[in-house]
Amino acid sequence: MRIRTLLATLLFAATATAQSTFTNPVLDHGPDPWVIRYKGSYFYMNTTGKDLQIRKTTDMAVLDKAAPVIVWTPEPGHEWSKELWAPELHRWGNKWYIYFAADAGKNEDHRIYVVENPSDDPTQGTWILKGKVADSTDKWAIDASVFEHRGQHYIIWSGWQGDHDGEQDIFIAHMSNPWTIDSPRTLIGKPTYEWELHGDLPGRHVNVNEGPEFLPHGDKVFVTFSANGCWTDFYSLGELEVKANANLLDAKSWTKIDHPFFTTEPSAHAYSPGHNGFFTAPNGQNWIIYHANPEAGQGCGNHRSPRIQPFTWNADGTPNFGKPVPINQPMPSPR
Repeated sequence: MRIRTLLATLLFAATATAQSTFTNPVLDHGPDPWVIRYKGSYFYMNTTGKDLQIRKTTDMAVLDKAAPVIVWTPEPGHEWSKELWAPELHRWGNKWYIYFAADAGKNEDHRIYVVENPSDDPTQGTWILKGKVADSTDKWAIDASVFEHRGQHYIIWSGWQGDHDGEQDIFIAHMSNPWTIDSPRTLIGKPTYEWELHGDLPGRHVNVNEGPEFLPHGDKVFVTFSANGCWTDFYSLGELEVKANANLLDAKSWTKIDHPFFTTEPSAHAYSPGHNGFFTAPNGQNWIIYHANPEAGQGCGNHRSPRIQPFTWNADGTPNFGKPVPINQPMPSPR
């Protein structure tokens, strides 16, 4: 009888573990979320504005239980000392790199910077500034992400074509090492469709494509981007695509899909969903991480909270993110 009871208890515990759930958001606030899985752990980052912080966890469903570790704080008085935005942690070779945008106090001076750490655990060791990451034009740039494709390394980002605000476009360039761009930048995406032209501000209008993210699948490469001003409730995800065997630095190789892929869902309390990343759970399931506001009209501030949910693929090879899952609705945890 005792053995039977013990077996039933163990079976119940195993079943409960396999069917454990969580609810969004995974943190109360955290704009521009990013996560990468390495050696059984997830490493998470988001914008703080003043420093670079990493949370380490083995379970994204309990991210709020992982204390943030401040891994790098800029010295004052430099061109990279203020307004640190959209940090992304990447493994390149046997070292870690964090790409982020920063300035000295004026938005028009935002550029991309990178710090390096040789430790196997990015929450340990010492982070060293490697410098600015810029192409030859050295124009305004934010939201950098890097990726490897067919043995070559690339960087994608949101930037200005000129020296003045008014439109943010998506660019790509080749990299010779983690801090050096060695090709001209190529414009691969700009706001063109009616659904991505929402950007009214007092006395002016700004069209936005930002937050590009690399997403390979089958014989295609996708770049997800966030369209419209984050100050609007129209902030949403769009897609660029290119054939995997094409020249990624040739603008003619790229196509923008004519509709949004992930948009505001009032019933889910998910307004302005965007600035996403991707990760794969141990069981191989694909997940998207993104931020959204819980209510309308909350704009670009710290109301934005990180949410995660699984996604699938459409028959034409494009990603199917579905709709934002309502906050506080239980979902199976990433396993």
